[in-house]
Amino acid sequence: MAVHLPPLSGAAEWLNSEPLGPDDLRGRVVLVNFWTLTCINWLRQEPYVRAWSQAYRDDGLVVVGVHTPEFSFEHDVDQVRRAVTARSIDYPVAVDNDYAIWQAFDNHYWPALYFVDRDGVFRDEHFGEGRYEQSERSLQHLLGIERDPVPVNGVGPEAEADWDNLRTPETYLGFSRGEHFASPNGPALDERRAYDLPERLGLNQWALAGDWTIGAERVVVDQAGGSIAFRFHARDAHLVLAPAPGRSIPFRVLLDGEAPGPSHGVDVDADGNGVLQDGRLYQLVRQDDAVRERTLEITFGEPGAAAYAFTFG
Repeated sequence: MAVHLPPLSGAAEWLNSEPLGPDDLRGRVVLVNFWTLTCINWLRQEPYVRAWSQAYRDDGLVVVGVHTPEFSFEHDVDQVRRAVTARSIDYPVAVDNDYAIWQAFDNHYWPALYFVDRDGVFRDEHFGEGRYEQSERSLQHLLGIERDPVPVNGVGPEAEADWDNLRTPETYLGFSRGEHFASPNGPALDERRAYDLPERLGLNQWALAGDWTIGAERVVVDQAGGSIAFRFHARDAHLVLAPAPGRSIPFRVLLDGEAPGPSHGVDVDADGNGVLQDGRLYQLVRQDDAVRERTLEITFGEPGAAAYAFTFG
């Protein structure tokens, strides 16, 4: 039996559009994209989705983004709105704060793509990054056209990962999913504690220095000068961060104890300086030479910074 597009009801808000449903979209080919603003996998997929939306809009394609939050601060509609602006997303986005649309689709992944024909019937799906040419061919088939693929070139955190040199996995820092924590005195849940770095970090280990509180989904620095160190092997290193409300928090990144220079990410300068202003993913490192094992250390100039997860590329 064919599976039809379910209602897109229950969103806290719609951006770039009035609320849409299956009746509004019938007669159009629809690509539904589940995302969350801090997800590196979605960020690397997004330039393709954006390009398809623009290239095939006049042929009858409607892209519908569904923002379903992973971390608690991602429920803030203003944060989602800023992400939409920063990524030049001009297609409709449902802010799915209560997981209503996620559950209607029985979805389990960020990012996820669902391909719907003009009669509202699901014809294809894809979870995670990759498979871009096949996905575009699926769209063309549903639209009844045949063209060369749209050229896409992601920049900054949207650039494709260096998969051949990626040896460090996504690593959560909160108590509920955190692993590979290496501070000598061990973690304490929801308790302010002074932590120290070990004499040496093994590959894919991380540690805290200074006063921190480790919560279920994040670690929060309680005193200026607190730092996080991580030993990784990847071209890119990113960290999901959020400030205390209304705060702007300076930070400094060192790579193997020195300023990153030309290996700085887009959110820090060559001296390693950056500012935490919004809750989002921050690119701290992009190695400009041969990728090798490195130690990143980020130090916060004021209390109130919350760190959620490291991702790599």
